[in-house]
Order: sequence, then structure tokens, then C-alpha cells
Amino acid sequence: MGGVRTALYNYLYAKQHGGDFILRIEDTDSGRFVPGAEGYIIEALRWCGICPDEGVDENGKVVETPSERHPHAPYRQSQRRHLYREYAERLVAEGKAYYAFDTAEELEKARADSEARGETFIYNHLTRGNLRNSLTLPADEVKKLLAERTDWTVRFKMPEGRVVEMDDLIRGHVSVDTATLDDKVLWKRADELPTYHLANIVDDHLMEITEVIRGEEWLPSLPLHYLLYEAFGWQDTQPRFAHLPLLLKPVGNGKLSKRDGDKMGFPVFPLRWTSPATGETSRGYREDGYFPDAFVNLLAMLGWNPGTEQELFTLPELVQAFSLDKVSKSGAKFNPDKAKWFNREYLRKRSDKELAALFLPVLAEKGIQAKPEFVEGVVALTKERVTFVQDFWTVASCLFIAPSQFEKYGVKAGAASEKPVDPNRPVDPRAKVWDDSATAPFLAKDVDKFYKADIYENALEAMQAAEPEQLEDYIREKGMPMGKVMNCIRLGLSGAASGLGIADILRFIGKEEGVARMRYMKERLG
Repeated sequence: MGGVRTALYNYLYAKQHGGDFILRIEDTDSGRFVPGAEGYIIEALRWCGICPDEGVDENGKVVETPSERHPHAPYRQSQRRHLYREYAERLVAEGKAYYAFDTAEELEKARADSEARGETFIYNHLTRGNLRNSLTLPADEVKKLLAERTDWTVRFKMPEGRVVEMDDLIRGHVSVDTATLDDKVLWKRADELPTYHLANIVDDHLMEITEVIRGEEWLPSLPLHYLLYEAFGWQDTQPRFAHLPLLLKPVGNGKLSKRDGDKMGFPVFPLRWTSPATGETSRGYREDGYFPDAFVNLLAMLGWNPGTEQELFTLPELVQAFSLDKVSKSGAKFNPDKAKWFNREYLRKRSDKELAALFLPVLAEKGIQAKPEFVEGVVALTKERVTFVQDFWTVASCLFIAPSQFEKYGVKAGAASEKPVDPNRPVDPRAKVWDDSATAPFLAKDVDKFYKADIYENALEAMQAAEPEQLEDYIREKGMPMGKVMNCIRLGLSGAASGLGIADILRFIGKEEGVARMRYMKERLG
């Protein structure tokens, strides 16, 4: 979710200012490479309607050769690796970076020695003079090590006695003393790939990037990036930076994680994701039934406030309204109930015809063939009761199939109850037609001893004698117990103690089918 929100904010900013939104695949960290991740990113953005102007062609493939539309190709950094060493060597030649030959074991020993002295090891101007690098070794040995070793790196030579003055579009002015910074690795001989720092600075410059909007976790790297632009002499074309607040877990503090979603029952991925390493599958908003425009809308509101009461925005409306000035500096707490609210609102905005087209495949999976006009009527009747398209079945299954078992209407106060068909309407323990043991499962065979034959006879008589809209008048005229008779009819028609109105059910299934269901209930309940 955080990655998609970052892409969304970049897209909104670019479109609002008449710019281009570029998708660049940053795959230079070979240790963290995940097969399938690139395709997943492209598909997720396409589902959200966040379409890059550069970097991806119409078929969703990464462009590999420059063209009029994609002048800065290739956009996969692993295909640009030949560029980065040239820029790393340039910094070394100008004395702004150096070769480091320290092995992992040597660095671990340096950390241990520092800890023994009660200090924290930092590879910087205080320690670099005691380590194995081109600043401390003779030139001939450096040349030999460069030729024979494959585990050396290029490190940035952090300037001493400097205060880096920076401006962030969200956080304002920031100052950092270089004494607190380390000499970051820029390029690695082992895989001949740059680190994020060098690759992004070089590519942002070559691709003429004017604004970089990224997550808060990159804020500590901003001083280094400022200094790299200075080292290359690119200050005049340096982009402006904006660092977005974190997405926080719904309860307590801390960054939102997959574990929070698993624990509380909501997805944190835009699409379902199966880890190639573990085979573990994570839920996705698309597969959980969220509309893409609802998902985009809820993401936009996580950290940004339009300054008005408006909460529902189309993507073009977001382009017009978005402003980095209104992005919060503090983290945005995610509310899964609010996410459902967004989807419910977007569902209600869709036409009955569109919803019916989405619901028909759900019916087909259950082996039910229904006419589109009939399904349109069903969604028109029930759309105010649902959050997701699949909920239409939960709410309105009785309009397509007759019940085969029957829920109990009420239970003794304090006893456990099965979940009613409509999860938004709890069972009222005072409105009982019969009682049941709190431990016995409530199927038809378990309630025959509680069933009142006179109630059934009253209900069947009313069903046969009166039209749906006249049922209550008939029951009242005959002196029948209104609540019990109507509850009995509802149970026979839908198998549930709550849900759709009786007249609405009969309007769809017809009086003949309704009477047949009542008789079936009698057979089941004795």
C-alpha cells in the first residue's frame, strides 16, 4: 500500500503540473531481488489506473530502447549498469570517492572493537584512515587489489566540517552535520552494480527528473544525495525532494505491516501476492473485492487532506485538488473500516446495470443462470445493504434459491448465537419465537420440538389468501399474532430471521414459489 500511495502522489503531482510520471525499475540490489516483483508492480499500477508516461509501453512491458515516447530508455537499472561505474570512477578520480578493500570480517572486527570501547562504529573521516582503502594504501597495492580482488567497493568521501542545508517540500528546511554521516558505498565490484544512492542520482539527472516524491524512510539519505549532486556539479538541475509520512498500523504506533493485516483481517497489498521464496500468499485489495477507484481514493486520503469536507474524489478530481502543501508530516493511521466505507460508497455510485454485470459471474460460479434484468432488480433492491459485489449473494441468495435449512430467530439472553444473514443487524434476544440450547447447532432437525403449529398454519393461510402488500392487513383482520406470523413467513421464504422484506422477496420469487417454500419448511420442521 505504501508503495502504491507513493506512486499515486507522484502521478498526481506530475499531472497537476503538466509533467510526466516515470516508472523506473530499481533492481540494483541483487541481494533483495524478488522474481515476479517487476510484473506485479506494473500490473498493480495498471489496475489502479496510475499509468506512467514513460517506462512502460501499452502492453505493460518495460521499454528497453530509446524512442520518441520513451527517450530515456532503458528504464530497468540493471540494464543501465554500464553507466554507473563511469560516474563512480569519475568521483574517485576527482578525490570525492575512494576504493575500499575491507572484507566483511575486517569490518565486523572494527565494529566489535568500537563496541568494546563503548562506541558505535561509523566508516567516516575518523575511521577511514585506519582501514584498507585507496586513501591509506600505496598506489601500486591499490592497483594490484583492483585487478585481483572482486569484493571491493567505491565509497563516497564524506566532506568534513560541513553542515548540509536542505529543503523538503513537505518538511521544510533541514540541516545535517556531516560529522554524523558515514561514507556510503556507491558501487560494488562483486556484482558490478551501484547502490540506490548512486543509481538514483545519476538516473534522475539523465532522465531530467524535477521532483522526487518518496517515503519517509529515505529522509536520512537526503544529505548524501545533496552532496552527490554537488560533487557532480549538477546543483542547477537538482530535483526537489518530498518525503511522505509513514502508513501506521490501525492500533498503537509503528509502521503498517503485513502482520497487522493478517491479525486484523485486511489486506496490505494492492493485488494478491505469493512469495516465490516461501510460497506464502498475501491477500490483495483487488481479490478481496475492492474497486480500484475506491482503493485509490482511500490511499490518497492517507496523509493528505484537501482542506474541505469532500472525501470522494475521482482520479481527475484528485489531480486538480492534490497539493504537497496539504500532505501531513506525521504518520497516517490506517483504518480498515474506513477502507470498507470507501468501497461501499463507490459501489453505490455504480449503476444497477454495471453492478449486475459484476454479480453475474458470482452467480455463475454457484451454478445459477439468471437473466440480467432480474439481477439488475436484485442489486437495485439490495445495494444499500452491501459493501462488496460478493455481498449481494449473502444478502439476496434467497431470491435465487430456496433455503434448505433455517436459522433460529432468537436465543436466550446471554447465549451464543449463529451469525444472522445480515451481519449489520444483530439478533435481538427479546424477540423470540422459540428458544434453543446455546450449545445445539441450529438446523431444521433441531427445532421441530420448539415449532408452534398454530403459527405455521396462520402463516400459511395468510400467504395463500393475501397478496404480499396486503399480508399485514390480513393478519391483523384475522387476529393472528403479527410478529410471530411474519417471522414465520420470513423464515420459510429466506431461511433467516432477518434480512430482506417479505413483500420484496415475494415480488421476486412469486407467490406460488413462496407457498412452496412454506410447505417445505413445514416438512423440515415437522
